Amino acid sequence: MDWGTVTTEDLIDALREVDWSSPPRPLNEFFSKFTVPRSSNKWNSRLKCNLYYYRTNYFLMILFILGLGFLRRPLTIVAATSTALTMAFLNDSFAGTFSEKATRTVRQFSPHLAAKMRPPLTPVLRGRPSSKRAIYICGRPRWAFVLASTAVSFILWFASSGLLTLLWAIAFGLLATILHASFRTPNLKARLNTFREEFRAVWRNYSEL
Repeated sequence: MDWGTVTTEDLIDALREVDWSSPPRPLNEFFSKFTVPRSSNKWNSRLKCNLYYYRTNYFLMILFILGLGFLRRPLTIVAATSTALTMAFLNDSFAGTFSEKATRTVRQFSPHLAAKMRPPLTPVLRGRPSSKRAIYICGRPRWAFVLASTAVSFILWFASSGLLTLLWAIAFGLLATILHASFRTPNLKARLNTFREEFRAVWRNYSEL
């Protein structure tokens, strides 16, 4: 795959739909080999490839940097957790997994309430869904959870007075991510793993037709 032809919008869509439950790459691989890209095209291709392949590592690294910045502000840690949850709800895979696990947990105590948490059925015409399947969390539209989590995050950030610390921590985390993705040499394992995940995604979409 030529990562130079992948647009930023395609990369964002792939990161939004991909499964984030995969474990992070080993640290000995994450910090294995670094080289300077020979051209801007090589740098562009390497950056996109590493951002996709090491997505979990980068996410955990940013969370770690945020945690270090908020050690003296416990309420800010709660606000950052709420913000991270808001961003996670925008991922289709996380939203579906969260809803399924929450419904399964509630079913152990109240089967009647768990039945109300199921998503509504999508009408099917000629063996295909009549419209694009909407994402529901615990029986409610995803946007409701996103708005509620955003409101809680805003209140917590305002109460903790940690917005400046948040901005510095995010800036440092993004800078570390870009530097690593720019100089980490993509290995053959990364490319093969990317091909395998893309093949599974394409085959899954084909099987749904």
